[in-house]
Amino acid sequence: MTLRERQSLFAQLVARLLIHADELGYDVTLGEAWRSEAEAKRLAATRAGIARSLHCDRLAIDLNLFRAGVWLTTTEDHHVLGEWWEQQHPDCRWGGRFQDGNHYSLAYQGRA
Repeated sequence: MTLRERQSLFAQLVARLLIHADELGYDVTLGEAWRSEAEAKRLAATRAGIARSLHCDRLAIDLNLFRAGVWLTTTEDHHVLGEWWEQQHPDCRWGGRFQDGNHYSLAYQGRA
């Protein structure tokens, strides 16, 4: 599967994720869905992260969840949605497995 094909698959899966979040009673706003390589490197230096983020490849998105107007900020707040995401495709990865609970991605070239 080419990168472009994978990006299209990811977009379709994210659409389903947003609908499912709504069905679970969450309000959702979109966080970072694309990141420049410079920003990825800056974040990697400050947070000991990966310089080549899947956000750079348009294969990751951060979601902000709300319930009753309250922003839900913990990894645990994303747990039900994250586990559902992981079941949608063999390459779906949820950031709750690596201390980034609002991160949803599609693995590519060994990166989650």
